[in-house]
Amino acid sequence: MAVLPIKTYGNPCLTRKNDKVKLITPEVINLINDMIETMYTAKGVGLAAPQVGVNKQIIVVDVGDVVGKHELIVLVNPELLAWEGSEELEEGCLSCPNVSVKMKRAQRITLQGINREGEKVIREDSGYQARALQHELDHLMGKLIVDSVGFLKKLKLKRKLKKRVKAGIKAEI
Repeated sequence: MAVLPIKTYGNPCLTRKNDKVKLITPEVINLINDMIETMYTAKGVGLAAPQVGVNKQIIVVDVGDVVGKHELIVLVNPELLAWEGSEELEEGCLSCPNVSVKMKRAQRITLQGINREGEKVIREDSGYQARALQHELDHLMGKLIVDSVGFLKKLKLKRKLKKRVKAGIKAEI
């Protein structure tokens, strides 16, 4: 396993819609393992493949350090099937270092995907875990947290992020 560099704001791979994985191959398994190690090393609660420069629909999530109960979730080609409720909370992102944005997310979700063994799974999640999964799903659609704010706030955040990138301050590990 290896720790991969995390792509930060301004990298074009973060703004693309990502391709479905056709087959769980040894290369896909290696990528998943590297993503898990990268997420834990960066002290994140989730990571999507485009954040490490791979435009494939793969996410890993473990909110254990926040909620006290570890459950590693690996989903390939995840799809949101249903959602209910609404809650607005601050979110950060490994690809937008030192930026947080109030995000409105569903409180409960149902999604399906494929696990790393190639089996179809359907999950129901709520609370912080549902929020983290929705955040990673956004990455697979090429969306960042800064894309969901109003025009003026977006300009301010983008300027801040561009200055950080220009100064060489990145989340890359």
